[in-house]
Amino acid sequence: MSGRNTSELHILCSASQLFLQPLWDHLRTWEALIQSPFFPVIFSIITYVGFCLPFVVLDVLCPWVPALRRYKIHPDFLPTTRQLLPCLGQTLYQHLIFVFPVTLLHWSRCPTFLPHEAPELFQLVCHVVFCLLLFDTEFFVWHVLHHKVPWLYRSFHKMHHQNSSSFALATQYMSIWELFSLGFFDMMNVTLLECHPLTVLVFHVVNMWLSVEDHSGYDFPWSTHRLVPFGWYGGVAHHDLHHSTFNCNFAPYFTHWDKILGTLRSAHTK
Repeated sequence: MSGRNTSELHILCSASQLFLQPLWDHLRTWEALIQSPFFPVIFSIITYVGFCLPFVVLDVLCPWVPALRRYKIHPDFLPTTRQLLPCLGQTLYQHLIFVFPVTLLHWSRCPTFLPHEAPELFQLVCHVVFCLLLFDTEFFVWHVLHHKVPWLYRSFHKMHHQNSSSFALATQYMSIWELFSLGFFDMMNVTLLECHPLTVLVFHVVNMWLSVEDHSGYDFPWSTHRLVPFGWYGGVAHHDLHHSTFNCNFAPYFTHWDKILGTLRSAHTK
């Protein structure tokens, strides 16, 4: 590579890094909180509930705004308070009683380090995409095993399928083993790729949003699967079909593993 090309590449990388630097500098003003053992739990709960809340509001408005029903996978289904509260309670209980002690242990052994420089934008995007692909693969294998082995299903995964019609707050209605498994995949991937802390935050936000959207029960024209070409991404109707039939669409997001192994089933979306 010529000196000129090397110089141009360096300039592009610097510009990409500078694009995220103001955001990263602002986040670093909260360094004491971000480095504390409380941050992962606070961040996770606030992000999750914040993503679920709009769909809860839509479910409340649905009887009064009939036009919303055209976007619901199951137009006649609305989650009741007796369904919503146990789901929210389960999430809060697990994070406070189980997730926080594990976070505290990890923090005591590996304190969070915040570098001064932001990641390059291209690097951040690549790492987030790679983390999603890795998570999709890991969860696919885990998910198939927990459906094909009766003991695993009864002991650990059945809880997540208690609500046959999905709704947003049911996303994390799962056993503690399932929650820890998904959390382990998350942390293993960002560690394996040596992701920047900002990339880790972005990945967790994207991953959580996609999970909530897949369980929301709403299929909008701007839903993620409509933005990804060639049917590579399954989407809400795709995942809802898994909850209805149990024997297809095991991957959480993408469709390639189900297609390769013959467990892909198309959903008739609106």
